[in-house]
Amino acid sequence: MAALVLAMACNKAPDVSPLEQALDSQHVSIKQVMDSLEQYEVQIRYTQINRQNDSVQFADHDFQVNSDRYFYPASTVKFPAAVAALEKLNEVDSLSANSRFYIEGDSIETTFAKAVSEIFAVSDNAANNRLIEFLGTDNLNHRMRSKGVHPIRISHRLSTPNADEVTTKSLVIYLNDSTTAISEPIINSTPEELTIQGVKKGIGYYDEDGLQNEPFNFSLKNHYPIQAQHALLKRIIFPDAFPKEERFNLSPEQHQLLLDAMHTLPPDLGYDPEVYYDSYVKFLMYGDSQDPIPEHIKIYNKVGYAYGTLTDCAYIRDVKNDIEFMVTATILVNKDGIFNDNVYEYDEVGIPFLAQLGREIYQIELNRKR
Repeated sequence: MAALVLAMACNKAPDVSPLEQALDSQHVSIKQVMDSLEQYEVQIRYTQINRQNDSVQFADHDFQVNSDRYFYPASTVKFPAAVAALEKLNEVDSLSANSRFYIEGDSIETTFAKAVSEIFAVSDNAANNRLIEFLGTDNLNHRMRSKGVHPIRISHRLSTPNADEVTTKSLVIYLNDSTTAISEPIINSTPEELTIQGVKKGIGYYDEDGLQNEPFNFSLKNHYPIQAQHALLKRIIFPDAFPKEERFNLSPEQHQLLLDAMHTLPPDLGYDPEVYYDSYVKFLMYGDSQDPIPEHIKIYNKVGYAYGTLTDCAYIRDVKNDIEFMVTATILVNKDGIFNDNVYEYDEVGIPFLAQLGREIYQIELNRKR
């Protein structure tokens, strides 16, 4: 969708974009990253939202966004898994979001709705992996690409011994209280190595044999760049802004289930607020604080953090001040260049940067004329 030409704040030159204005902040959390930008591999897309009558128009502003420059997406891939699983349920008459199931060989019984809730509330890996067993990676990737969400290549599960297994496990699904059905395993394509920039990172990594003095190779890992993450967020928050062929086949109930899961805070779902505080998986604006998020601020998002990479893909709405915007941002914080050593600057650099970035953009939105 074509970007609108927007007037900049009156105290800035007209050729300075609002995202550049935010990144020009002298706040230490922004400045320490911008002063040593090369090591942090920052990519950001910020979307201003303009409403006119019943239509929505997007104005995208990018900083270093490049789908051919790799970053590890971590748990952000759970968002497309949740959407694709809900869509697939609509194609099976006997299933719904509330259908109970368990993975063959596993003892945990759950529902699809609960898995979606756990994915967004606390970024649960096991919940995501259960949906991957239901979908298969080929099906998941096809559903995303067919709706204009690309490039994307989901190739593995998360934090599980069978992460790279191309054949899914069967699901045992309850059709009613006494009848079950067993799904057939799905054989997926073997992933090919990515050949884009930055798939080999750092100067070393730890594996079961100890420290390896060579770059860590991400070429067979999941690939879900800023463009794809932002495209999915737009289609879920504003489906009517896209042609029918680019909308996901979700019922109104499923769409509401997804939206509720994306913004409901962990304590509201019964999680211990001392451990799972409001901003536990809300990095932008509030990630550097454990204080409650104000009730008038609604954040619909999915974060990811692993291998020193922090990412947040968020739609933020202030219902009191009638403000809304989208930000997808990623940053790598691995100063020593060693992967799998659990020495990353998440709390010192990464989360403070994302939190302050969100606040800088929020302030721009407060002052912006619509």
